[in-house]
Amino acid sequence: MLKEFQEFISKGNVMDLAVGVIIGASFGKIVESLVNDIIMPIVGAIFGGL
Repeated sequence: MLKEFQEFISKGNVMDLAVGVIIGASFGKIVESLVNDIIMPIVGAIFGGL
C-alpha cells in the first residue's frame, strides 16, 4: 500500500487532487452563500420567519 501511494504521488496526480479539493471547497462556499443570502430570506418571508 505504501509503495502504491508513493507511485501515486510521483505521477503528479497530487496536484490534480489539490486543485479538485480547492475547487470543491470554493463551490461549497458559493452554494452556502447563495442559500443563506438569497434563498433563505425568501423562504422566511413566505413562511413568516419560522
